[in-house]
Amino acid sequence: MAKMMDCCEHPGVHNGPLSGRRGGSAAASASIGPSAGRPAAAAAGVESDSRGGLVRNRISASAEIVAVAGTGGVTRLPVLASRVPLVLRRTPDAVYLVGGAAGPIGGDELALRISVGAGAFLRVRTAAASIALPGPDGLESVLRITVDVGAGARLEYLPEPVVVSAGARHATIIRVTLAEGASLLLRDELLLGRHGETGGAARSVLNVDYAGRPLLRQSLEVSGADAATMGPAVLAGHRAVGTALWVDPAADAAVTTDAAVTTDAAVTTDAAVTTDAAVTTDAAVTTDAAAVAVMPLAGPGILVTALADDAVALRRCLSATPSTRTPTCQLRHRPQ
Repeated sequence: MAKMMDCCEHPGVHNGPLSGRRGGSAAASASIGPSAGRPAAAAAGVESDSRGGLVRNRISASAEIVAVAGTGGVTRLPVLASRVPLVLRRTPDAVYLVGGAAGPIGGDELALRISVGAGAFLRVRTAAASIALPGPDGLESVLRITVDVGAGARLEYLPEPVVVSAGARHATIIRVTLAEGASLLLRDELLLGRHGETGGAARSVLNVDYAGRPLLRQSLEVSGADAATMGPAVLAGHRAVGTALWVDPAADAAVTTDAAVTTDAAVTTDAAVTTDAAVTTDAAVTTDAAAVAVMPLAGPGILVTALADDAVALRRCLSATPSTRTPTCQLRHRPQ
């Protein structure tokens, strides 16, 4: 696998204020409440009423990463552009998304675009969990992530969880386009509420295309205050939910070959042995603190979905590759 980001021809880092933002006082950025810690220059879309009072405090910001394959197996970053609160920082092993202000807060519109050129490798992480906070007018905060991965390239998008606090509404919308031969590891984790909170409402959308064809269409809407969400049909009382998407054409070809051999062997055994084999590949499994489902996709990919009581248990299950999931998550079969 190619080394990543040992150097950058044209860093192109930009962390300046957004155009069209209205000025704010230093006192505003130090105010107490959901907007505390937000820089005055980042108060995009601030409006005042006739008495000069603050009506809305919304941010519209975007960030972009472009990675291309360079000589000697080094991935270069000709574009690394960011605006508060989406601040990008390059390290030797990954590009980190650092929160430059509190939030997201209800009404914020954030966008991240990632492009990985043919043959390049890029890993994107976040420095810490994001805490979605309610806005003054009850609007939904939105993070839109658009990804393009070229032929023979690989992207690992591994952010920390999004914590949706009580009263907040947040959406994460991810659209991925993979060229034929591209590979992807994508993780999306959600926690309903901080410690002792019921949690707000969250919406997650993941659309992935591979080689010009749909590979995955998935959406999830949950709320910590909704009895149906917390019931057995959705979260079953868990407050943490996440997915990990593995798209690796080379690994998928190997798994397909192994599956064909296993099927031939099963045909030569009796029905009892065949039943046991089916049980060992059951996609729905549970642990003491988590429930996991593994779903092979109709294409080069595997989707792993997990429920857990906390972020630690959720990460343990989603971090394991499908082939090593049993020892890592200590899975046992759900009683029928």
